[in-house]
Amino acid sequence: MTYESDIKAQGDEPVAVTLDGNTIGEPAEERSRTRLYVIIGLALLAAIIAAYVFLTMGAEEEVADRGSQAPAITVVSPGRTTVEGQIVATGVLAARREAPVGVVGEGGRVVSIPVEAGDWVRQGQVLAVIDRSVQSQQARAAAAQVEVAQADANLAQSNLDRALQLVERGFVSTADVDRLTATRDAAVARVRVAQASLSELNARNARLNIVAPSAGLVLERNVEVGATVSAGSGALFRLARGGEIEMLAQVGEEQLARLSAGVSAEVTPVGTAQTFTGQVWQISPTIDARNRQGTARIALSYDPALRPGGFATARILSGTTTAPLLPESAVLSDSQGSFVYVVDDENKVQRMAVETGMVTSDGVVIESGISGNEKIVLRAGGFLTEGETVNPRSASE
Repeated sequence: MTYESDIKAQGDEPVAVTLDGNTIGEPAEERSRTRLYVIIGLALLAAIIAAYVFLTMGAEEEVADRGSQAPAITVVSPGRTTVEGQIVATGVLAARREAPVGVVGEGGRVVSIPVEAGDWVRQGQVLAVIDRSVQSQQARAAAAQVEVAQADANLAQSNLDRALQLVERGFVSTADVDRLTATRDAAVARVRVAQASLSELNARNARLNIVAPSAGLVLERNVEVGATVSAGSGALFRLARGGEIEMLAQVGEEQLARLSAGVSAEVTPVGTAQTFTGQVWQISPTIDARNRQGTARIALSYDPALRPGGFATARILSGTTTAPLLPESAVLSDSQGSFVYVVDDENKVQRMAVETGMVTSDGVVIESGISGNEKIVLRAGGFLTEGETVNPRSASE
């Protein structure tokens, strides 16, 4: 018997019948095409999902890599500190009141020098003796003239006394008495002239001794025994009155304006670790136009370690100030001025211009530019660039 494989509905349209998962009546080519489309769609969906996952994981890894590669930087938040103001200055030591001593008389050959440099002397003490053999003979002659004048005055006085006794008896006239009185007065005057001449010679001879005008320390001795000296020989000795020493500290124009007489200072001579406490007693009223510096004169008590002419360093107190205090390694400078690097909330480095003040043993005072609450790069600022991401670490950690 013959059967038709197609089941037709009304109108001769074929009806698809599914038998065991196979569609009866559907063409095999159409079924293959549909299956291919489904497979392609699933493959595309899987590819999209895989790409999304890959890109997301790569971005996270990139962020993680960037975070792990950011340099670890030590930062500090200095706050505000009360700083005892100090001005460091250098200068030379000198006698506070120096007294040059030279020849005040006629001069001559030096025969004796009883003092040496470094000796303490009292006021009026003989420093050097000049030969006075000729002057001594002149003084003896003047003394003899005083005796002659005195003898003439005595004789004139005796003649006057006798005449006064005879004038009452009428043997001597009044005119003779007047003449004798004038002779007596002239003789007395000659005595006074001779005495004045003698005193002058003695004073000249006394000036041949070179004496200390005041008590103090002999700083220099510029004469030797046998030398011929005169009023034009210059200073033979130099004394420090009372042994008082001072330091002539050279201070910048701006710093000098912050000083006043009476502030304390610590002076350290070069070559020694010993420190001497002094006081600023005078501020220079002028500024050197060449180096824009003035002089602060620091009074010091005598000490053998303080040698006039030596070099020294002074730390002068100049009041207190409250400001951020940073280590020197945190403060950088270039052609635009001083600055620091600040780490912001996004861990990025930002440049901040600052104005520096005094430099102390604890660091640099920042007068303006920061409040002290910022996170400031402590070290390695020279290797950073503005905007760079860093990994900040507190200095306390």
